[in-house]
This record gives sequence, C-alpha cells and structure tokens, in this order.
Amino acid sequence: MLLTAGCWDNHELDEYGFVQAVAIDRTEADQIQLTTHFYNPSGKTEMSGGSKSSAKGINIRTSGDTIFEAIRDIPTRFGRKAKWDHMRVILIGERLARTQNIREILDYFSRDHEPRGTVLPLVTEGSAEDYLKIKPFIEQTIGQQYKKMESNGALYSAKTSNIPLYELAIHLKSPSNTSDIPYIHKSPSGKEAIVSRIAVIKGSKLVHILEEKDTEAYLMLVDKYQSGILEFPCMGSAQGQVNNKESLEVVSFKSNLGPRVNGNDVTVGVKIEIKGTIGELRCSRLKSVEDTKRFERRIADQVQARLEHAISIFKAQKLDVIGIGDRLYRRNLQQWKRLEPNWDERFAQSRYDIRVNVQVLNTGMNVGTPFG
Repeated sequence: MLLTAGCWDNHELDEYGFVQAVAIDRTEADQIQLTTHFYNPSGKTEMSGGSKSSAKGINIRTSGDTIFEAIRDIPTRFGRKAKWDHMRVILIGERLARTQNIREILDYFSRDHEPRGTVLPLVTEGSAEDYLKIKPFIEQTIGQQYKKMESNGALYSAKTSNIPLYELAIHLKSPSNTSDIPYIHKSPSGKEAIVSRIAVIKGSKLVHILEEKDTEAYLMLVDKYQSGILEFPCMGSAQGQVNNKESLEVVSFKSNLGPRVNGNDVTVGVKIEIKGTIGELRCSRLKSVEDTKRFERRIADQVQARLEHAISIFKAQKLDVIGIGDRLYRRNLQQWKRLEPNWDERFAQSRYDIRVNVQVLNTGMNVGTPFG
C-alpha cells in the first residue's frame, strides 16, 4: 500500500514556470542567447489606490554554448524550473538562422520529452528577443498571440504558412532537403509584429525570404492554399476610377503537380482548380455567360503569371521548396538516384506546363455590375 500511494514523484506548482514562447539569438561572443517568455498567473496586483493589472508575460534572458546550458541557467535568474509542455512558438533570429545549422538549434526541442511536436517555429527579422517585448492585442501572452497570427494568417490570408516542428523535421530530412518556415517582421512603426512571407531553408540554413505574392504562389503550388483573396486588373475602365483592381474570394482550391522525366530533362505539369465568389467589382460587368468566361480567364491569366514568377525565383536560387525531388523519389527510387547528384542544376533547367481553371460561383449579394 505504501508503494501505491502515488506521492513519490509529486511536484508543486510553485516549482515551475510555464513557458509560452522562446526566442533564440546569437550573442557577440558567438554564444546562444535564449530569451524565455513565461506565463504570469497573477491577474492583479493590489495597491493603495485599488488594483492594477500586472503583465501576463515575463522574459528571462540566459546564454550558453548550448541550448540546454542556457535552459538550466534559468532557475538562477527566475527561481523556477522551465516547463515546456505549453510552449506556443519558437522564434529564431534571422542572423542565427543564416549562420548556424537550424537542426542544431532545434535539436533540444525535438529531443526532450516536454516540448510538443506541434509547437510553431518562426524566423524573425532582426533580433528574436525584440519580438517578446511587444504587447499582445487580445491574447494573454505574446506567445499565444503569435501562434494565432500564424495559424489564422495561413488559413484566411494565405500570406504565410503554418508548419509545426515535427513537419519541419520531416521536410529537412526529405530528398529535396528544403523547407519553409513562417517569417515574422515588424510594422513600419516598429510597435507591432506581422506574420507574413516565408523563410526558405535549404540544407540547414536560411537562404531566401519570399515576398507575400510569391508566398501565395508557393502555397498554391504545394496545395496548401486554403482561403484567400485574389486581386486582378479590371476588364474595363470607369471614368475617374482611382483603383483599377477587383477581387475574388477563394472558397475552394485544388492543386496537382506531376513531374515527368525524359532522359535528363524534367517537365512538371501543374494543374490548378479555383472556385470563388466575387469580392469586389469596380469596372467589370458580368451580364452574360460570355462576360463571366472572359472574367474567369482574366483571373486565370493573373494566377498563372504569379506562379511563373515564383517558379522563376525557385529556379534561379536552385530551391526545390515545392518538393519536385520528393515526388520523383517516391515514384521511382532508381531514377531519383540517377538524378540526385546534379539535382540542383536539373531543377534550375526544369520546364513547367501550367494550367489554371477558375470558376466564379456567384456574385455575392449583388448583381454582376459595380455598385458604384
């Protein structure tokens, strides 16, 4: 009965600090600088004049030659042991991501039993520590705020991706040896953070940052585009028109990539199906079936141009971030072994046959003419 009492491994709540986010940078002495963002459970602090809300996040900075050394120094400054079960995001400074192996940086978080594989990594513009000093809008901690910004930004705007730690580990072990990580940067005022764009990792280091339009095209190519807004030029023009762009809300998206190998030549067939509803009309008038068909072709041409622009960047940088090598590896291992030694060059010379089909489902609550 004494052995089944269940008290042998008890831990009190005041022994731990619950981590919400962590920022990793490189110091001037080439050490790892760790800034750990803890949740502060105290809601209010009593004062003589009443009560005053206290900060829900506490930042503790430590450093060391390894991540683990910096973590074990936390109790010397905070008085509590870090608990990693509820961590939301991992912020990696851009300078560190460009100069050090990202796999080494994230090794502790994938090896230890406490951090979850669903935690979201992000690459920051400038120092990662600075982003933990920003106050959250509506969430209680900035770690939770960034998690929501990444996941909902990928879901509704398609200007960033949503990749958990375990999926990043799989990508970095894939034959193409390339992956994407969401990118976070500051607003022009410097007081707010924005999660948009994508940082491309090749091998083990950051090599390129995709702009927002190219990020949308990338998500289309890898079939991760869930919902978003497509902007395109008007078919016609109106007198005194200030803005000549219209928009389509994407409600259904499907992409299919089919690489083919003929000798040493690689051709990739890209087929994309888009269904959506009219978001805004400024110049176009959809009064007949022919008008709608021309309207759909205009959108399809715009999407195709974006895809071709993004592909040209991937080919120029020799970044197989869309995973063509992975598909060839899964389809024919012997063929891939023949192509792998010179895959960067073969990918840069690959050709793409892009076909985009757009279907306008309806014009919303209004008729197919501009409200104005």
